[in-house]
Amino acid sequence: MQIFLQLVVSGISVGMIYGVIAFGYQLTFATSKTLNFGQGEALMTGALVGLTTINFLIGNHFGVSVAFILMIPVVLLFGACQGSVVEWLGVRQAIKTKSEAGWIMATIALGIIFKNLAENIWGRDALKFPSPLPEASLDIGGIRIQPMEVAIVIGALLMMLAVEVFNRTSIYGKAVVATSNDRDAAQLMGINTGRVITFSYALSSMTAALAGVLVAPVTLTGASMGAVLGLKAFAVAIIGGLSSGLGVVVGGLILGIVETLTGFYVSTGYKDVPGLVLLLIVLSVKPSGLFGKSAIKKV
Repeated sequence: MQIFLQLVVSGISVGMIYGVIAFGYQLTFATSKTLNFGQGEALMTGALVGLTTINFLIGNHFGVSVAFILMIPVVLLFGACQGSVVEWLGVRQAIKTKSEAGWIMATIALGIIFKNLAENIWGRDALKFPSPLPEASLDIGGIRIQPMEVAIVIGALLMMLAVEVFNRTSIYGKAVVATSNDRDAAQLMGINTGRVITFSYALSSMTAALAGVLVAPVTLTGASMGAVLGLKAFAVAIIGGLSSGLGVVVGGLILGIVETLTGFYVSTGYKDVPGLVLLLIVLSVKPSGLFGKSAIKKV
């Protein structure tokens, strides 16, 4: 039982990373019914920009913990700029012309471009990201937990809570909600829906970049780190429901725990299989996702 609980705790931290990235998918889908298929690369570039920033600060005699805190605003700003560029180059025109294939191929192409740029700037080797917290595990009731695993869960929850509070309390957040509910009606009410969509892409990439610097200290950082995470997060978004912020979090936790349990009790070679099986089952039984709402499309 203790081993089982240990695996569940480890799966939760992994699942929260999936959930944060999937939350970014949900943000753009809500306002524009489009997705950034380069979301994994947003996580990767955020982690690498964070690595460069924190190493610079450490080199200028800042402590690792202080450097990590000072690095976060830089990463968030970079993520916002990257997301805005993706929307501007890959999505805006496709939305105007109502070309679904356009934004799909454009965001994939931009993701490949970002990966190639990262390989040329930082190289292809995996890099060590300094941890702001002690690497020694905490022993809580016989369950060993790394401090960064706790930080991942807390950081992910705070980020998603901040977005929810922003949407509920600020005027601009209410514009985002209005656009999500009915873009045409929001536009008729004087809301600049194009600007809202740009903002949603900026916010989406910000969440991915933050996820990158959270997960980087417990993994190795490199140009290839985002591809698998982005793909699994997309599966999580489908499982939980692209129309539900809560759904993507729950979907992430389910996938993270199931993967961890499968890797231990079955084989690490099969840990990716249950998530894909679950994805196929959900698509067969409830295509809108576990927490998603079916929509009627008028033609």
